[in-house]
Formats: sequence, structure tokens, C-alpha cells
Amino acid sequence: QITTVSGNEFLLQSDIDFLILDWFHAIKNAIDRLPKEQRITSRNLEFKLRRSSSIELLNNLDTESKEPKPEHRKSLIFRLNYSASDTNDRNRVKSRLKKFISRRPSLKTLQEKGLIKDQIFGSHLHTVCEHEKSTVPQFVRLCIQAVEKRGLDVDGIYRVSGNLATIQKLRFVVNQEEKLNLDDSQWEDIHVVTGALKMFFRELPEPLFPYCFFEQFVEAIKIQDNASRIKSIRSLVKKLPRPNYDTMKILFEHLQKIAAKESVNLMSTQSLGIVFGPTLLRPEKETGNMAVHMLYQNQIVELMLSEYSKIFGSEED
Repeated sequence: QITTVSGNEFLLQSDIDFLILDWFHAIKNAIDRLPKEQRITSRNLEFKLRRSSSIELLNNLDTESKEPKPEHRKSLIFRLNYSASDTNDRNRVKSRLKKFISRRPSLKTLQEKGLIKDQIFGSHLHTVCEHEKSTVPQFVRLCIQAVEKRGLDVDGIYRVSGNLATIQKLRFVVNQEEKLNLDDSQWEDIHVVTGALKMFFRELPEPLFPYCFFEQFVEAIKIQDNASRIKSIRSLVKKLPRPNYDTMKILFEHLQKIAAKESVNLMSTQSLGIVFGPTLLRPEKETGNMAVHMLYQNQIVELMLSEYSKIFGSEED
């Protein structure tokens, strides 16, 4: 919420952190560019950017209304002039609004009624799979198919970033629509597809390698003997929940195809480990060992790509 010295109020809202940050810097830069004589140093020029629920705004109404307001104050949302005589009416309206907001149906209820569709991005892997009645999210399969169709030979595939605005647009489409055509011209930049796939895994509430397995994988990669190290990681992979195992298997099989084209796309198993390590596995709580963890994360992904057949193959293999 931004309040200008003239009394204008602007409410900017978004669930996307980087957009909020962009707005903040844009507003700050605009203020900094003003001629010095036009700047006002009074505390009335202060502005706040904050996320608020409706309840928080209502609770803050009394506090904010007590602050001195410039005469003829304008607002993009409301223009309300209160007097002492209508205090009771104001409290009554506020009370009704609170009751209305508190009685709103829950997100789960709206989803059950089909008014709000289940989200793909930001949902737990098992939730997405249960909804789709599969063990690998359809979005993951579609992205892999698109990359293998037109991206295996692309220089820096998965390392090069796509246009973030287009990736966010794709994210929105995936969350709102059931059918997705990645051959559509608006997704012709393959880096947008790879960026969206990485974002999907990055936004999982629990990573593809579940939190409870993180330390076990780290201990396994520390084993000096290569055969024992592979055996230990294979054993851990086999213990993963079915959606995690199946999704991991199809993803690493795909990344192995990327690495096989290293001479063309310049993406080795080491490069892919650097890209996907922190995305696919991370500790539940970050500690001071972040740099060490990142090294192990990269090594785990690199080893699983190099020894894919031994880790994901059958017992006979």
C-alpha cells in the first residue's frame, strides 16, 4: 500500500515476490529522480509495500483512520468521510465485513466444487499424481517430449535461462487449463520449456528427493569405494515413494540423453549436476553448510546420471 503526500492511495498486490520487488525498485527510482526542491522530507511521504489479508486491512482500519489526513483526500479504492455521528455505522459495516470474510468457503471446498482447479505448480508431487491418476505428472512428460523433439542439440540446454515473463505465462496456462500444446508458437523458445520444467521441480513443497532422504543420500555420496557408493544410492532410490521414483527415473533417463549430446549442446553430466542438484534435493532447513551441501547435491545428480543403468536398472543388470 502506497500513500502519497497528496493523500492518494494505491494498493498493489501480487503473489509473485520478484514482481513486488520490481515494483518497489521502480517506485523508489522514480522518487529518487524527482528534483530536490520537490522532495518532501516529512514523514507523510513514507510509503509501505506489504502483503495483507482482508482481515488485516480491516483490523488496521481504526489505527490508520486516527492518523492525520490531508483535506480532500482522494483514494483509488474508497472515498469515505467519517464524522463522529456515523461511528456506529462504520463499526457495524466493519463487523459485517469481518463476518462475511470469515464465512468464505475454504480453498479445499472451492476445489471440491470445481470452482477452483487444482494447481500443478506448487503442489505436492503425490497430490498432482493422485489427481491425474498417474505416477509421473503429465506436465513433466510433455516438457521432456518437447525437449527431446527439438532441444537435444541446443547449446546450453537447461543451463540457459528462458524469458521469465513467458515462463510465468506458461506456468499460468498449466495451472488453469487441462490441455497443453507445447508445439504452439508462443512456446517456440525451448529454453522457456526447460525453464518451466525446472520451476516445477523448484516449487515442489517437498523436493523430488524427499527431505527425510537428504542426509542419507549425502552420506552415501561420501562413501569412498565407487561400487559401494553406487550400491548405497541404488538402495535409497528403490525406497522412494512410487511417484518420486517413477518421476526421477524418467527425468534422469531424459537428462542422460542430454549428456549423450555433450559434444553438440555442451552439457556434460557435471554441468547437469550443477543445474539440477539444488533443484532436486535440498535439506529441509538450511544450515551453515550450504556450500558443502551444494557440492554433494551436484555430485549425487552427476553420479546418478553417469551410473543410470546400475542405479535404475533391474536386479539382473
